Amino acid sequence: MAKRILIVDDEPRYLRLLEANLHSEGYEVMTAQDGMQALDVFSASPIDLVLMDVMMPRLDGFGATQRLREFTNVPIVILTARGEEQDRVRGLDLGADDYLVKPFSATELLARVRAVLRRAQPPSDSSQVRFFTHEDLRIDFARAEVWRADNPVSLSATEYRLLLHFAHNVGKILTSEELLTSVWGVEYKNDKEILWVSIARLRQKLEKDAHTPRHIVTRSGLGYLMPPIEA
Repeated sequence: MAKRILIVDDEPRYLRLLEANLHSEGYEVMTAQDGMQALDVFSASPIDLVLMDVMMPRLDGFGATQRLREFTNVPIVILTARGEEQDRVRGLDLGADDYLVKPFSATELLARVRAVLRRAQPPSDSSQVRFFTHEDLRIDFARAEVWRADNPVSLSATEYRLLLHFAHNVGKILTSEELLTSVWGVEYKNDKEILWVSIARLRQKLEKDAHTPRHIVTRSGLGYLMPPIEA
């Protein structure tokens, strides 16, 4: 069954361009011209991925992303203008999974869409152990559920994959390049910004105090690790 993608952009030229490129690859496409319309479309139809422009009337891309994240973990890709680094960081911080900088090529668009949809697939886990525990953190591999101090934690597909990579490598320092390649894909190996924001979001959700983390620790100049639990 074809994946259904919702494009949200108030520029008709971009809507037509994105729709044509996605149709050419066999995707089903829905469109909206502002954030409010996007919420209506999303509520009426199952959506596999959202391409979300930032600057729009009524409800902008940031507001729409924030609203969507209140009830869904569907992958969201923010579309930003060239040079607007603060927009990329803000979008990621609100829960977007990725970003594209306008103008972009059809090749770049389709590569990002494939990568994000790939990350959204439930990761296969060959481990015979169902549960993983790290202090007050617990992962149920079978159900892809995360709990902290008996409270459920809502993670995006990308955040969950990132957490799994730490859980499978307890005590090992993981470099930025290794994390980016393993979780996002080799084409992201130099995209440190998306890793920094994702780790910050994970810490906000998993740590009692994000400023003194115990589950995901930084080793300055080396990388990150999940420390082994002291006996």
